[in-house]
Amino acid sequence: MGDSLAMVVAIFLAAIMMFVFPMMAMSERTDDISQLNVQSILAEFVNTARTTGKITDNAYDKLVADLYSTGNTYDITLEIQVLDENPAKKQSTLMGNETKIGENIRYSIYTTQIMEEIEKNGVKYMKEGDLLTATAINTNMTISQMLKNFFYSLGGNNSYNIGGTYSGMVTVTGSAN
Repeated sequence: MGDSLAMVVAIFLAAIMMFVFPMMAMSERTDDISQLNVQSILAEFVNTARTTGKITDNAYDKLVADLYSTGNTYDITLEIQVLDENPAKKQSTLMGNETKIGENIRYSIYTTQIMEEIEKNGVKYMKEGDLLTATAINTNMTISQMLKNFFYSLGGNNSYNIGGTYSGMVTVTGSAN
C-alpha cells in the first residue's frame, strides 16, 4: 500500500514538473515579449505625436489596435503637460538689451479631455514645449499571472504583468494648416 501511494505521488510530481513548469516558463516569455511590444508601440505613438505636434483620431486608433494585437486588453492613459509661458520683458539700462523674465508653468490635461477634443475635431493639437506621456497597463489576467497566483498565492487586484510608459517633449507646434 505504501509503495503504491509513493508511486502515485511520484507520478503526480513528475506530471507537474513535465507540464506545468515548462508552461509557466513559456507563458512568462510570452508576457516578456508583450511587454517589449507595448513599450515599442508606446514609443512609436509618442514620437510620432511629438514630432508632428498633434494626436489624430487615426493615430490613437492605431495605438489601441497595436496594443490589443498583443492578445491582451489595456487601460490606456494619456497626459499632456501644457507649457503655459508667462514671459515678461525686463529692460536694462542699455538700449536693445532685453531679457525675458517670468515663470513657465505647466498644467495637465488627461485622457478624457484629450479624447473629447479628438472626438469633436478629429485631432488634438499641441505646441512646442508640451510634454506628452502615454501609459498602458494590461487589465486582463494572463496565463502567467494565473499560474503564478495558483502556485505562489500572489493574488491581488492591482497586480499587472504587462505595462509601459513613454513620454517626450513636443518639438513642433501643430497647426490646422
